[in-house]
Amino acid sequence: MMRTLSVVAVVLGTIGLSWASPASQTRKVVHERRAFVPAGWSRSRKLSPDVVLPMRFGLKQNNMHRVEEFLMDVSHPESPNYGKHWTAGKVAETFAPSADTVDAVRGWLHSAGFAAERIKLSPSRGWIEVNATVDEVENMLDADYHVYGHKQGGEHIACDSYSVPEHVREHIDIILPTVNFDARIMPRSNPNPTLTPARKGAAIFPMVKSEGKQATGIGHGTLSNCDQEITPDCLRALYNFHYTPVATDKNSYGIVEYTPQAFLQGDLDLFFGNFSPSLVGQTPTFISIDGGVAQTIDQSFNFNGESDLDLEYGMTLVAPQTVTLYQAGDLVEGASFNNLLDALDASYCTFEGGDDPTQDGIYPDPFGGGFTGPESCGIVKPANVISTSYGSQEPEMTAAYQIRQCNEYGKLGMMGVTILYSSGDNGVAGNGGLCIDPATGLETANGTRFDPDFPVNCPFVTAVGATQVNPGSNVNEPEGACEQVIFSGGGFSDIFAMPDYQKEAVESFFQEHPPPYTAAQFNNSGKARGYPDLAANGANYVIGIDGEFELVFGTSCSSPVVGSLITGINDARIAVGKSPVGFINPTIYTQKFKAGFNDIKMGGNQGCGTPGFTAVPGWDPVTGLGTPNFGKLKDLWLELP
Repeated sequence: MMRTLSVVAVVLGTIGLSWASPASQTRKVVHERRAFVPAGWSRSRKLSPDVVLPMRFGLKQNNMHRVEEFLMDVSHPESPNYGKHWTAGKVAETFAPSADTVDAVRGWLHSAGFAAERIKLSPSRGWIEVNATVDEVENMLDADYHVYGHKQGGEHIACDSYSVPEHVREHIDIILPTVNFDARIMPRSNPNPTLTPARKGAAIFPMVKSEGKQATGIGHGTLSNCDQEITPDCLRALYNFHYTPVATDKNSYGIVEYTPQAFLQGDLDLFFGNFSPSLVGQTPTFISIDGGVAQTIDQSFNFNGESDLDLEYGMTLVAPQTVTLYQAGDLVEGASFNNLLDALDASYCTFEGGDDPTQDGIYPDPFGGGFTGPESCGIVKPANVISTSYGSQEPEMTAAYQIRQCNEYGKLGMMGVTILYSSGDNGVAGNGGLCIDPATGLETANGTRFDPDFPVNCPFVTAVGATQVNPGSNVNEPEGACEQVIFSGGGFSDIFAMPDYQKEAVESFFQEHPPPYTAAQFNNSGKARGYPDLAANGANYVIGIDGEFELVFGTSCSSPVVGSLITGINDARIAVGKSPVGFINPTIYTQKFKAGFNDIKMGGNQGCGTPGFTAVPGWDPVTGLGTPNFGKLKDLWLELP
């Protein structure tokens, strides 16, 4: 059993008695404490006591210690319940907090002076929301709220720590906003700021890079130069992906983008005209999440490259299957992973938005100038496969925040959804090549500790690394780990424990290929979640962008390709009356499914002043289990019930 809850207990101290003595009702204990102010931020001033904060209290949910058990029950190929995925209603009912938990937190808030009408419970019973002044919150939580300024502009509200009564501690996961910081660098004085390529939500970044090198764009039908220019035909040859979907009306594939990143139809048509003529003029099914818009105000690689790449390859590889675009966030507030989760699962939302204002876009926009409609809460049935080419870093969010979100991915897996995330483009380092300073925990340019990515550190998502056709090689020769422009993100979490499905593979890696690093550089306990889980090509992709063909690199390339292959496998299963594959990790790590992967044994993922890890026989924290062979995997999955 994965030890996620033990991590929560360590981080939050969520242990306590099931009854409350008079003394415990008055004695307070620290619930969360932030060890440092993130790089780039500095304390500016004390927050005015009359400012109103939208406080959210994340209630301890029932059965969270059984998330992996339930997920494995419907996801492991040896389980009698394989493929018998849960309904959203069953998920909500199974994990709803107990009446005792709801009553305990309500009672505490009432004793703190909040009238009953101010205390609102979410429909899922997972969150309690109270709008309170800073003065009220500081007295209730023994906290001091300050305004922090960022060197690039923008402000943020946070406290260093907060406390709750001892008898309430066991009933609460997290309270928001409190100690978390974001990277929404956006001056509030300008309701319509000039767009910048930086993410406007939490610290999430697109995983695509370009050197500005033009491609010929004439590679359709030829495989002679796939080491220099990757096209859809190169990928079909590399991964034995020769399949035309037949159950398109029953299948679905979703790709996620975060505003201001957006596709341009002219770019898509340029690509389609050369590589998939039947798609010229076709657009993805557009789902706007919290004001999400395919903006055309700013047009350049920084604003269009990610979305153009994802859709050009995703739509081409699964045609005639329709692709759904989840466009999250407006031009002002932006969005984070939680905004996407809100739209996919109503039980994740609070009464007026279960998001952390310090991490997520809050809708309707309370600051003006942004989306004014209701929050997108449970607006769409999740696609069978959802690919996201954005990521953040583990040190930038509290453990409690990441654990709660990770568990939501587990719930989606129970519902039969395959969640794919790019593993990062900086090897063992974080975004921008930053690494962790062991003395402070801060991400710095001179840090020496490896910087794990988020949310690929979550054991309930499938992390996708990057490979390359080695220079001078062809599609019939083994690939290597990507070492052109980017390095495949990989490593071990400092928060999440190793899941059972991964134990044999990771233990074998440590026994047969022990890395030459100490515990000061990474979590070498042999008990941590390792990533990526698998990989696909991430170098020299030809895309249509800004009216021309360019080459791009990144695990952003890899994730939508793997998503396309899984979508094809789902189609084959659905066509014979079987369920989608759902959470694939427990299956792909089995001995039988090893035959469905091309093992990668060359290259590494340097970073933090080291060569990083090395691709070796079997699983490794560079390319995972290797690259997929669609034909073999399809046949293997068709054998399952």
